[in-house]
Amino acid sequence: MVETSDTWIRERTGVEARHITETETTVFMASQAAEAAILDAGILPEEIDLIVVATSSSNVIFPCTACEVQRAIGAVHAFCFDLNAACTGFLFAYNTVCSYLESGLCHCALVIGAESLSHLVDWQDRSTCILFGDGAGAAVICVQDGPRGASVLHSDGRLGDALTCETHHQSRWQERTEMTHLRMNGRAVFQFAVKRVPEVIEEVLEKAELSRAEITYYILHQANQRIVESVAKRLGESLEKFPMNLSRYGNTSSASIPILLDELKKSGKLKKGQRLVLAGFGAGLSWGASVVTWG
Repeated sequence: MVETSDTWIRERTGVEARHITETETTVFMASQAAEAAILDAGILPEEIDLIVVATSSSNVIFPCTACEVQRAIGAVHAFCFDLNAACTGFLFAYNTVCSYLESGLCHCALVIGAESLSHLVDWQDRSTCILFGDGAGAAVICVQDGPRGASVLHSDGRLGDALTCETHHQSRWQERTEMTHLRMNGRAVFQFAVKRVPEVIEEVLEKAELSRAEITYYILHQANQRIVESVAKRLGESLEKFPMNLSRYGNTSSASIPILLDELKKSGKLKKGQRLVLAGFGAGLSWGASVVTWG
């Protein structure tokens, strides 16, 4: 559909395969991820009192995706809302949920990242159509003793034109048309990421009073292999501390961090007491990092 090749894509992005929805929806994927997370946590849906879904590509506007998930999984006691921060969405949603937990407004929450980006991609735009895939991931987060790890979050709307997705409507007196496509200045986004992500990781480690040697893994948003490699190099850290799965999924935006966490947990690589850094970056432009102690 575009002038490219498998070799060209692998060398420049690290992407080898992606998953694309057919009849599945963002709500469906979010609900499946939610059910898996609840089962893994060993709790009942009725114990959840907050659901936050990070998504920028839902198949519904309202009821919001989170409410649809609530209905699907039977979390009858939860209040629900969506959060749109694109590729930084899961990180922002995680911090939002932690704030609710710390305030006492809830005690057990479900945070989900779910995206159907294949519906937003222009399949004739080589700069984007080779990158993005569909998927969902979820985590159950409950109140625990001890302080939450440090977080640092940033946005700079002045740089927002580097990554956009706009919907255009004709006037109400004309036949309604809708065109929604993701547009990206790849060079600008790359330069932004390789500069800001190492900076915000250093910032959050300083805030947490931790050294890089105390971090087991850096869980970065899975946007591009070259970005992850550049961040590792700038931090002076081994690439082994930067797990990647983007070769199998592509860029799944807000779903990438929870999908990677789930795979690491299932593989036995995450151990109790390990310190992780979660780092997201993307449209907004927004970026941030959080220190998490795996429980």
